[in-house]
Amino acid sequence: MGIQFKKAAAGNAYDIAALAAKMWTSHTVEELAEGFAAAINDPDGAVFLMTDSDKAVGFAQCGLRRDYVEGTHGSPVGYLEGIFVEEPYRKQGCAKQLLACCEQWAKEKSCTEFASDCELENEVSRQFHLGSGFREANRIICFVKKI
Repeated sequence: MGIQFKKAAAGNAYDIAALAAKMWTSHTVEELAEGFAAAINDPDGAVFLMTDSDKAVGFAQCGLRRDYVEGTHGSPVGYLEGIFVEEPYRKQGCAKQLLACCEQWAKEKSCTEFASDCELENEVSRQFHLGSGFREANRIICFVKKI
């Protein structure tokens, strides 16, 4: 059957969460599955799944942001919330195909801009974004203290 890209359905939440847990290691698969089940059913969000012979090997989650998004000028803005591709499928254009699914979805939601972010130390993600046509809008350091 080969590699396929499709919009995720409710039954895909656990498989997507298992992939996401490899990226967001501070969360359990169960926590993530709950979040993805909600995201899949959210009209302001979408999750796209990449499969190889019906096995989940990648995903991308996107949504609409109506609050201010750094470097943008309109609203709503399509926003890449997360993207992950299993190691054997990297550097083959699979993540860019998942991103294209998200961008197309955002266009269908009347967005004219698409944004994303990554942690400052995540050079792999930064390079993916730059190689996918994003431009860096800003760098910030966030602070917090107990009072």
